[in-house]
Amino acid sequence: MQTRWAVLGPGEISGYFARALPRSQFGMLHAVGSSDPGRASAFASQYAAPVSGTYDDILSRDDVDAVYVGTVHTSHADLVEAALRAGKAVLCEKPATTNVADTERVLAVAAEMERPFLEAFKCRFGPLADRLRRLIEDGAVGDIVSTDAAFGFAAGERSGRLFDPALAGGALLDAGGYPASFAVGVAAWAGLDLNGVVGDVEGYIGDTGVDEDAAATVRFGESRARIRTSIVKELPHSATITGTDGAIEIPDVWGSRTESASTLIVRRAGEEPARITLDVIDPFAAEADAISLALAEGRTEVPQMPWSHTRAVSRVLEDWRRAIG
Repeated sequence: MQTRWAVLGPGEISGYFARALPRSQFGMLHAVGSSDPGRASAFASQYAAPVSGTYDDILSRDDVDAVYVGTVHTSHADLVEAALRAGKAVLCEKPATTNVADTERVLAVAAEMERPFLEAFKCRFGPLADRLRRLIEDGAVGDIVSTDAAFGFAAGERSGRLFDPALAGGALLDAGGYPASFAVGVAAWAGLDLNGVVGDVEGYIGDTGVDEDAAATVRFGESRARIRTSIVKELPHSATITGTDGAIEIPDVWGSRTESASTLIVRRAGEEPARITLDVIDPFAAEADAISLALAEGRTEVPQMPWSHTRAVSRVLEDWRRAIG
């Protein structure tokens, strides 16, 4: 079984995907599409893809099974819908879309066309993510009381896509999805209601017109998640899950673009902390293989990031952004 992939949007993040595909079990890069055919051709030459062209050129081809959408946030919804309607499976960089209405639209099209769709949150893939899910589902630290997670970095120059309101720049959509997705995942694995209520919001809109630094508390029933994000300062890339019988700490929960996270620490009252070190994988390759398996098995969803989680993350981000203004 081999999945013939097309990359839509030959930018930096798509380069990571193209380099990861040879490490996947089932995927190969076959085509590259762009609004600029010249950029598509250059990217295709760099990564040995035999086909390039415009988005329409690529989506009209019968020899493309799946597409990776690595374009700017504001173009995700329309490109994803076009790809699904062309019969392609879709792996879309986070955020799936910039608002709840568009998220519901693309999920409805995926259901109508019976095509796999996956929002690419890389921290959901790999041995650590699998072990964390099992620990929470098995009640290793009791009932989940709270989750704390942050993702933030100092972008340097306050220019470009990150600081452009017209391209849906800002901390929340670019980095805030990571702690939001993590909190939703923990809530789901703990069997909690995913209709999170956003409150205790902090943050500000910079003079660039985008949200630059933000925090919020999301309540899933009786459990609360404190999430933080920034594009103007470094934040700890760690997470802590506290339960009634202990806690789970992940020192570097997000890993990197080429390696999944590898270490978690389980603390229980009266016991020595258990430090667990797990194998790492290339998360882009794992996401590609998850789509391949969904295609082979006739599924539209990927268990690591099902549509209910995509919906919940979209709602959290929209409510969080609205609260900041």
